[in-house]
Amino acid sequence: MLDSTVTSQTQEMLDSLNAALQAGDAKAASALFATDSYWRDLVALTWNLKTVEGPSGVKDMLSAQLSHTKPHNFRIQDGEIPGEDGGVITAWITFETDAGRGWGLMRIRDGRIWTLLTALQELKGFEENRGTRRPMGAEHGAKKNRTTWQESREAEAAILGYTEQPYTVIVGGGQGGIALGARLRQLGVPTIILDKHDRPGDQWRSRYKSLCLHDPIWYDHLPYIKFPDNWPVFTPKDKVGDWLEMYTKVMELNYWTRSEVQSAQYDEASGTWTVTVNRDGEEVTLKPTQLVLATGMSGKPNMPDFPGMERFKGEIQHSSQHKGPDDWTGKKVVVVGSNNSAHDICAALWEADADVTMIQRSSTHIVRSDTLMDIGLGALYSEEAVASGMTTEKADMVFASLPYKIMHEFQIPLYDQMRERDAEFYAGLEKAGFELDWGDDGSGLFMKYLRRGSGYYIDVGASQLIIDGEVKLVKGQVDHFDETGVVLSDGTHLDADLVVMATGYGSMNGWAADLISQDVADKVGKVWGLGSDTTKDPGPWEGEQRNMWKPTQQDHLWFHGGNLHQSRHYSLYLALQLKARMEGMDTPVYGLQAVHHTA
Repeated sequence: MLDSTVTSQTQEMLDSLNAALQAGDAKAASALFATDSYWRDLVALTWNLKTVEGPSGVKDMLSAQLSHTKPHNFRIQDGEIPGEDGGVITAWITFETDAGRGWGLMRIRDGRIWTLLTALQELKGFEENRGTRRPMGAEHGAKKNRTTWQESREAEAAILGYTEQPYTVIVGGGQGGIALGARLRQLGVPTIILDKHDRPGDQWRSRYKSLCLHDPIWYDHLPYIKFPDNWPVFTPKDKVGDWLEMYTKVMELNYWTRSEVQSAQYDEASGTWTVTVNRDGEEVTLKPTQLVLATGMSGKPNMPDFPGMERFKGEIQHSSQHKGPDDWTGKKVVVVGSNNSAHDICAALWEADADVTMIQRSSTHIVRSDTLMDIGLGALYSEEAVASGMTTEKADMVFASLPYKIMHEFQIPLYDQMRERDAEFYAGLEKAGFELDWGDDGSGLFMKYLRRGSGYYIDVGASQLIIDGEVKLVKGQVDHFDETGVVLSDGTHLDADLVVMATGYGSMNGWAADLISQDVADKVGKVWGLGSDTTKDPGPWEGEQRNMWKPTQQDHLWFHGGNLHQSRHYSLYLALQLKARMEGMDTPVYGLQAVHHTA
């Protein structure tokens, strides 16, 4: 099909959409959508992260929001030519609302809109000072009693949280809190980031010594400052920590180290929080309007309580407490679990000449790192993708444009290819007794991550140790501990000097229970998951990540986090929501999620 024909069909569709929206005709606009269609909106129309399905869903959303947000001027993005493949037209678009400007991706199939992504990028009148709006920095000319940049920063740090209150407090200074803090800084939202560690990046430095990012560098950039071209593909943990510390300083974030939240209470009458903080031994009371918990998907350890643990004469650690293998050379170590951390820890212990046994309690999805990079990520996040013109921002939008409801349909063929390519590898694991799975529907790692945030390992070498019997494998459930080790439900006894519980992490609303109250934690409900009704992701279907980056049932309480990609991409939408509220803009939320699960 000629590009001119594809372009004209795309423009005709956008003209029809603009006409219906301008007329306030939700029914006419919804008629442009296919029976099986999806409109995913990131803040632009819904002031929410929301996916509506089918013409009826589109009609309901537009009926509620058109008069408030007034979307208009949908057009093909400058410099982008729509393309057609397999009967599907794909087009980059831009648009406006009364409040802001955005961009997105539209797919047309059989003359109807199949998928539409609309993502707010900036608020009118509150654009970031970047590009042609960047600050001058220097004040040329002579001026008495001039305040230097350094003096201004010191003055701000001295008063914020004391004589002046921040609009937003972010609890947690890992990559999530730092990325959001950077976004808010650029939008002029007074913000304090609270973290209990001594230095930014210590969240990474304090983990087991072999830890590194399993995602490739192209997937992991932070906002505004990308990793340099000579940065390693897989970043070691201490290098991540150093980058976060540098980033925090360069982006001029108000980052309070050695600061631990003691309690937080919300006052409905004033619409503000009271946050009590132990700042390096000093009690400080903060009064922000907005409270963001950026305490991490891997922040609330699941520590099982097995009978007899108090009798065990060795040491028991959660994987988050495990510093590395150095103290365990020649010792017997049992690792309970078979996902990412368990494999990493087992491999490092084997390298240090410990006697290592892994307990696999349930099946695990494994994909080899090289294969995942090639088949799973290569089209969007790779050196080849960059060379073809795929920017990080476009890659993020392409990924975001696939509705969660049908994403597994795109993932299944990729993981079928991986299974075929690495058939010998998987046969070796099964021969060693390792129980594999590919997700409930064969859709693999990404869907497991989005649905439950667990149940997988990206293999960077530990699997071969299991295949070769270097890391011993037993399957079963822990029944109890005795003085010398772990006893499984079938009676198997495993001697141990150290037991590492690589048993994962709980829902982030556990932090809301600890810092605020159990009532508030139950009010907002479970954090993470899609409602796919698959293992550890109970239904009903919700269509977006529960409670992440969007309004919750508790006013002025937000959750932010995820991997580096999600922290980068979704920090923009959360920052825009907070900025809009600070400026008193009208932000009518469509489709505030109901709570179906409390944990």
